[in-house]
Amino acid sequence: MNLAERVIHANRASGLTVVTAESCTGGLVAGALTEVPGASEVFERGFVTYSNEAKLESLGVNLEILETFGAVSIAVAWAMAQGALKHSNADVAVAITGIAGPDGGSELKPVGMVVFARARRGEDPDHVVADTKCFGDLGRSEIRRQAMLVALELLLPA
Repeated sequence: MNLAERVIHANRASGLTVVTAESCTGGLVAGALTEVPGASEVFERGFVTYSNEAKLESLGVNLEILETFGAVSIAVAWAMAQGALKHSNADVAVAITGIAGPDGGSELKPVGMVVFARARRGEDPDHVVADTKCFGDLGRSEIRRQAMLVALELLLPA
């Protein structure tokens, strides 16, 4: 059983539905989940918010957060996860934002840096699981693939 299948089966068994909010992965997580037969029982919807404007409009991410911390930050990933819950009926949200390259990196935020957040409906909004991974300059496709795998892991019920 692959990771996406495990996510669908485990969340179904737990009675949970999931929503994704993706930036640098461009829908890869949603795509992996919907490859699994029966995904409709678990996968509620997916947001692909590649631009800052999309993060503002679709997820309600605060402009001040984007301007203060930048799109690739724990604060923005947190806001994306909260926004995904607010704009869906899902129980669990995962958000991904990062720099897949080959351009766009800086000394502080290099190519391969990806930030993740997971939020659960009904939990204290400040209790969001968030993490930053630096995959290195593995190439755009591999960075996106690695980010997808981390996000899927975050969707496994504890």
